[in-house]
Amino acid sequence: MRRLYTLLLYLLLPYILLHLLWRSRRQPEYLRHIGERFGFYRAKPVAPLIWLHAVSVGETRAAVPLVAQLQSRYPGHKILLTHMTPTGRETGKQLFGNQVLQCYLPYDFPFAVKRFLGHFKPEIGLLMETEIWFNLVQTCKKTGIPLLLVNARMSEKSARKYAWFKTVSRQSLQALSTIAAQTEADAHRLTELGAPAVTITGNLKFDMAVPQNAIDLGKALRVQFGAGRPVFLAASTRDGEETLILQALGKTRIPGLLTVLVPRHPQRFGQVAEMLKKSGTRFQHRSEDRPIAADTQVVLGDSMGEMFAYYAASDLAFIGGSLLPLGGQNLIEAAAMGKPILVGPHTFNFAEATELAIQSGAAVRVADANELVKTVEDLLNAPEKSQAMSAAALAFADRHRGATDRLMALIEPYLVRGEG
Repeated sequence: MRRLYTLLLYLLLPYILLHLLWRSRRQPEYLRHIGERFGFYRAKPVAPLIWLHAVSVGETRAAVPLVAQLQSRYPGHKILLTHMTPTGRETGKQLFGNQVLQCYLPYDFPFAVKRFLGHFKPEIGLLMETEIWFNLVQTCKKTGIPLLLVNARMSEKSARKYAWFKTVSRQSLQALSTIAAQTEADAHRLTELGAPAVTITGNLKFDMAVPQNAIDLGKALRVQFGAGRPVFLAASTRDGEETLILQALGKTRIPGLLTVLVPRHPQRFGQVAEMLKKSGTRFQHRSEDRPIAADTQVVLGDSMGEMFAYYAASDLAFIGGSLLPLGGQNLIEAAAMGKPILVGPHTFNFAEATELAIQSGAAVRVADANELVKTVEDLLNAPEKSQAMSAAALAFADRHRGATDRLMALIEPYLVRGEG
């Protein structure tokens, strides 16, 4: 089965190259460092390496507390952070600067994987969330590199995809040194796919400390937005959701309301701006970095790495990807900032965290965009209810901390000898 999988990869090679070219139309960065995607790298590092793979933005941000612990516990090692997307790489640069090495993980071609591992020779590999590359896993096993799947998340949709390659998925899961899952549901799906043993450690995102500079920036943004205006944040919105939200807002009247739209994918900033123009919405770009006019209805959050600041500057937050059947996004950052949280009906990618937040009183689920806007209006008119949700959000976030310590206990046996 793995040979068939590898053959399919080679057959898809022209498509992969076309995909990079197509994505570069909106993000020219996709045409940079192409050699790395096939295992070609520059100078070799001197220090022993702990390799951590964080495919894109969400995984990179989730890795922050783990990277901090690894750097503190193993100062003689260097962290190698790999990604698959330019936005993930840029996020890593913003978060860590030159404290870590960064590059792209190559595509799962056997020759590329061997070149990557031969070049960097990591002492251990940590794959974040849902990254099970069959050839990579088996090559690590053959070369004696411990490979751990950490902060593992396995949605029903992802489980169905891995089930297409049932035999090789089972072999790969069994070849991993350790699997640490976020929730019982994730552990159950991994076990059904063939994982021999799964430890539940919780979600690393609960351990993220809110950066002071983000809090300071949030205060400054609030001044720009207008300290007396109610501010509604629509965070990590996906294609089609912005239109639904604006249409619903047009049917109601919330005096002075400022809506902040932050699309999930930076390549959509231009598309959303064009939609706002066509709709006749009075809007400003966050990237302009200037005071928001009193008659401005929407701020387009076209900046990178400022989500904590957006939460800090808002009164309440909707978590995107959930109005349409896209699975939702993670609400932990909003909870950590103590914001009343609103989600749509489709949160299957983050089902357990969302349900726990709702049960704790930190979040409210709405059926559609009209109910979303009605709930925004109700909460803005009921400050005591908003304050109760804020307190519940902070308590919810605090109650689920500790994943980093539990994960470090699993990692330590594989590195203790190398550090000593």
